[in-house]
Amino acid sequence: MKIYAISDLHLAIGINKPMDIFGEKWSNYMERIKKHWEETVEDEDVVIIPGDISWATYLEQAVKDFAFIEALPGKKIISKGNHDYWWTTMNKLDQFLFGNNFPTIRFLHNNSFQLGKNVLCGARGWKSPGDDDFDGEDRKIYQRELQRLELSLKSAVEITKEREIIVALHYPPFNSKKEPSGFVEIMRKYPVRLCIYGHLHGEGFKNAVTGEYEGIEFIFVSADYLKFKPQKLPL
Repeated sequence: MKIYAISDLHLAIGINKPMDIFGEKWSNYMERIKKHWEETVEDEDVVIIPGDISWATYLEQAVKDFAFIEALPGKKIISKGNHDYWWTTMNKLDQFLFGNNFPTIRFLHNNSFQLGKNVLCGARGWKSPGDDDFDGEDRKIYQRELQRLELSLKSAVEITKEREIIVALHYPPFNSKKEPSGFVEIMRKYPVRLCIYGHLHGEGFKNAVTGEYEGIEFIFVSADYLKFKPQKLPL
């Protein structure tokens, strides 16, 4: 089993909102995702998709996008991004998977998954203190997301033992000045080996922090940054 990651698929099969309006690099992006994925991932592999999965507003509008993901090789673990407006309660999400026969997809939310010698945890994350537009309302959401990451990490404590933790966030755990946020502080309390994240696009690539920091390896996995090919994690 190999573990891959790719975020920000921004699928738009169920509704008419393709990403190619944001430039040539997004041209035919869904076809490119499918091609690269099928060339790279095998059925026994796992692909982590940390957020911004579908442009759908409501869950019923996302059926075709999830059918697209289901048809791709491997098992997929999905977490929430800031554009996943269709996201609802875990009970409804699980019913959605069961009712539409999507057995290779699971959701990461306040929980964790054992992946061989590793454990996957995560949260959506949020803007970080120090960002120019960080305000009081952002701080409330930021604090709540810190708690969600800790809940996910705590849920893994019983099964970690000799296993190392992968953390999946949608937002980067650093601000635009590349200063670490509270998410990094929380991760340092646990045996976190690496952290993957997305969210940044275009000019935002310059704000991505990659490589090792405080003993944790950070990997940036936005689909357009990866040229729409799932990134194999160094595990």
